[in-house]
Amino acid sequence: MSIERIDPEARWSDATVFNDTIYYTSVPDNLDADATAQTANALAAVDMILARLGSNKTRILDATIFLADKADFAAMNAAWDAWVPEGKAPVRCTVQAALMNPRYKVEIKIIAAR
Repeated sequence: MSIERIDPEARWSDATVFNDTIYYTSVPDNLDADATAQTANALAAVDMILARLGSNKTRILDATIFLADKADFAAMNAAWDAWVPEGKAPVRCTVQAALMNPRYKVEIKIIAAR
C-alpha cells in the first residue's frame, strides 16, 4: 500500500492518506482573531481538505485539539459544538500546549476515513 502525500513541501505535506485514512493538521489563518474564530477557521479548513479527498466531517475518527491557553477551552468548544454533527462526534482529546507560532490559539489534528 502506498502513502499519498497531499501538496508535499520540503518540511511537510498538507495531508497524508494511507489505507483510505486521512491524516491532517489544521491551523487558523485568522491569527488576530479570538479562540472561537480561530477554531471555526481551522475547522473550515478541515471541511475543505476532507471534501477535496472525498470525505467529510462525519467520517472523522479522532481529533486532537491543541490550545495555547486552557482559558480558551470554552471559546474553542463554542466553535466545535456549532461545527460537529450531532450524533457524529469523533473521539476527541484537548490538551494545552506551547504552540510554535505565538499567535496561534488552536491547532487541530484529525484522522478520518476516506
